[in-house]
Amino acid sequence: MTQLEELKTLLAEISDLTAVSQLVSWDKETQMPKGGAASRANQLSTLARLLHQKNTSSEIKNLLTALEPELGNKDSLDGALIRLLRLEFERRSKLPTDFVADFAKARSEAGTVWEASRHQNNWAAFLPHLEKMFSMARRSADYYGYDSHPYDALLWDYDPGLKTADIKQIFADVRTFTVPLLERIVAAGEKVDYSVLTRSFPLEAQRAFSLEVAQAFGYDLQHGRLDVTAHPFATNFSKDDVRITTRFDEHYFPMAFYGVLHEAGHAMYEQNTADELRRTPLARGAWSTAHESQSRLWENLVGRSSGFWQHWFHLAQKHFPQALHDVDAATMYKLVNRVKPSLIRVEADELTYNLHIMLRFELELAIFEDKLKVSELPEAWNAKMQEYLGVTPPDYASGVMQDIHWSAGLFAYFPTYSLGNILSVQLFNKASSQMGDLNAMFARGEYQPLLHWLTHAVLRHGKTYLPPELIQKATGEPLSAKYYLAYLEQKFSGIYGL
Repeated sequence: MTQLEELKTLLAEISDLTAVSQLVSWDKETQMPKGGAASRANQLSTLARLLHQKNTSSEIKNLLTALEPELGNKDSLDGALIRLLRLEFERRSKLPTDFVADFAKARSEAGTVWEASRHQNNWAAFLPHLEKMFSMARRSADYYGYDSHPYDALLWDYDPGLKTADIKQIFADVRTFTVPLLERIVAAGEKVDYSVLTRSFPLEAQRAFSLEVAQAFGYDLQHGRLDVTAHPFATNFSKDDVRITTRFDEHYFPMAFYGVLHEAGHAMYEQNTADELRRTPLARGAWSTAHESQSRLWENLVGRSSGFWQHWFHLAQKHFPQALHDVDAATMYKLVNRVKPSLIRVEADELTYNLHIMLRFELELAIFEDKLKVSELPEAWNAKMQEYLGVTPPDYASGVMQDIHWSAGLFAYFPTYSLGNILSVQLFNKASSQMGDLNAMFARGEYQPLLHWLTHAVLRHGKTYLPPELIQKATGEPLSAKYYLAYLEQKFSGIYGL
């Protein structure tokens, strides 16, 4: 066995163990009885310890040292594997094994408490767990090290090379554009009766219709499934087993439907990575901005397009004959693209969505900069909601406790949602320039050409390239918000007659 083969054997074992850990986590969110929470936290802690030990072992270190001179500069999959592995090995080696295990246990415990506390609107019960999450995240940043901001150290997990200062500038540009456009839309007034979407949409019909559309997009249910959770997510154990979740509300159709399309976008990314990346770090998901570009692309640019509803509306009427009996496709297009400041991020429209993200980003920064205490989050959250969106949450559940991310220790993740919005349009425009009128394809129910283009340009590569390299290769230029802002202006000016 060559040294490269020996390394790949070790990485395959790590990949399998990672899949087991993710399967255990998926079960915790979907199937596990509530009484199993304490035992599950211990199990996840043990798995995290074993994975950290394997990922930072002397065997991997020695093999990297031997292989880097030969492969580290080669433009090949093996070269990309060695480069990525070196980056991840050095980063992981900075964290003590006991700390990694403790963090995994604390995340599991916090997630269990968050779900119960959110349901009960009990901030006091969740607060100590959230304080622990922020504290452990800050310790992670200190272990990793950083030049100018602890947030930079956390960003690396989701988008290597991205800096806090970069996000501040991008968000400032998006905010400067968004606020005046939002004011013009509000002044234009409502165009249709939006209460249609709050009529009765039977849950089984919602599930059937959502999965029918997701499969038409390209989500393969022979290698996936849909389950119900407190907060939607996608997870994969290999490209052959990629699962999604959502949550249903009989009287709010967009929540589950667009949740399924969003998570299906993530899932199709994983299902379409190249076969030769299997059981290596290159295959386990791409970077977060690229990943979110896919979920937002299929959710918004496809699923909220006029062409989409031209094709699917008559089928939607068959699934929901009572709710949609007096509506047509053109009206449905306006309904699902309503712009209205709201409380819940995952239900926000395309225009105001980024304001929800900016709010979370700024609160995270304030805590890591010691300008805000975790206990002060509810008041700070409500103040920013009023400032940015003109609404104030009536309770914790629809305010500071609405997202699962902080209980899972996913700090510095939120900005990648907005960056994913920006990249989604940049990719869509590039695809359109090469393929022609995509909206006309959607009106014919044709989605495979777009998925094929995305697979070739982005999905198949997995983590072969770092984010700036991947974006440059796919679009021919660095990440730019200009296409996204032009898209928002054109779309909503048309819908609201601006």
